[in-house]
Amino acid sequence: MMRVLSSGAAIVVMATAASAQTPPAQQPPTTIPIAIQRAYATIKTNLTQAADKMPEADYGFKPSTMPEMRVYGALFSHIAQSQFGTCSLVNGVPNPMQGRQLETELTTKAQIVAALAQSFALCDQAYASLTDANATELITGGRGGPTARAALLANNVTHDNEMAGTAYVYLRAKNIVPPSTENAAAARGGGGGAGGRGRGAGAPPGQ
Repeated sequence: MMRVLSSGAAIVVMATAASAQTPPAQQPPTTIPIAIQRAYATIKTNLTQAADKMPEADYGFKPSTMPEMRVYGALFSHIAQSQFGTCSLVNGVPNPMQGRQLETELTTKAQIVAALAQSFALCDQAYASLTDANATELITGGRGGPTARAALLANNVTHDNEMAGTAYVYLRAKNIVPPSTENAAAARGGGGGAGGRGRGAGAPPGQ
């Protein structure tokens, strides 16, 4: 009996030792295109959710009396307009919103959300087309002269993040938890506030 137990223990020890010696699975390298695509996917989620979170009645809200500040809905019309320009350029297709002024034309939440979704559909193609082989390909036709494909798409992500940060101020002013905070809390297994309203426990300030 002791021999059987000893043999079993030896097998467990050997198996544990062998397991410990097995190298962990190698993660694929994060190339510039992959990093840009991941950043785009994150900001697309955050902006789509931010547009949805604010009630339509507050789409005309802005947390200041300064005339140069946009109302909430205009933030997303601006994002859509910018994305149409950038991603149509990257895709090599005509800008479907060329000559239009979405910030003044779109007046309802439904119109603005639809335009934002349409701009993201165009950008989905642009970001999916980014590869190691074409990342440095120069694209002409933009305002800044010939620019690398990866740089154009990275600049779009930067602009989107800047606009998201602005939108989050508006959401906080209405006591609504921004999606980036809510999603981070959910990933940690915490709550982000009932129905997206109210400040979740432990939510970082200003996010």
